[in-house]
Amino acid sequence: MKIAVAGGTGTVGRKVVAAVESAGHEAVVLSPSRGVDLVTGEGLDAALAGCAGVIDVANTAVWDRESAERFFGTVATNLVEGCARHGVGHLVVLGIVGTDEVDLGYYYGKRLQERIVSEGRVPWTILRATQFFEFAEQNTARAEGDVVELMPMLSQPVATEDVAERLVELVTGEPQGRARPLAGQEKLTLAEMARLLFERTGDRREIRVRELGEVGAQLASGALTPSGEHDRGKRTFADYLAALEV
Repeated sequence: MKIAVAGGTGTVGRKVVAAVESAGHEAVVLSPSRGVDLVTGEGLDAALAGCAGVIDVANTAVWDRESAERFFGTVATNLVEGCARHGVGHLVVLGIVGTDEVDLGYYYGKRLQERIVSEGRVPWTILRATQFFEFAEQNTARAEGDVVELMPMLSQPVATEDVAERLVELVTGEPQGRARPLAGQEKLTLAEMARLLFERTGDRREIRVRELGEVGAQLASGALTPSGEHDRGKRTFADYLAALEV
């Protein structure tokens, strides 16, 4: 089976490509470095030719609502239209657990993405997952100085490998609409994840949790953790830390 991976060079995208190939399928990477611009649509038609399924894990580092909606809305529209033109039978999109509950600008973009896909004419599946194990490293890497300020977030982090494997299972099966969410095995705050990461890497910076008002209260209360039936990944955060090269 020929499967296109939108955002196939990113943090989770690379794992999805590996999972596609490990399952014996052919992966087609949709990214600028491979001649495909998901925003302008340049190169998309040529890349989608002959594909039976598409997995969309494309991402962008924008946090305001306008930019997030512009990116995710444009990419979703281009993928739906491209899949329809080329007879792609299944479009699988990676979403985020809790995006309907927390009014962050980035999440407005993810909501729009899901709406466009679910209202489109291509058979679809949306898999919502929790934050990745890499989330702590991504957040602490942006901090400058000796103090790291983090959001008061409670999560149930999951391995990108588990997410990738599940996405491949879904795209090779029948479209499900909204699939059961995927989360990790344990709940951890972002600060707890960072402290465990720092213990593993020897990072001596101080960790502080900053106040974020109403949104912060939502994050701290577990709005980004699954509240109903969900699947759990096989790997633990301890597994992730043990595999880090330090």
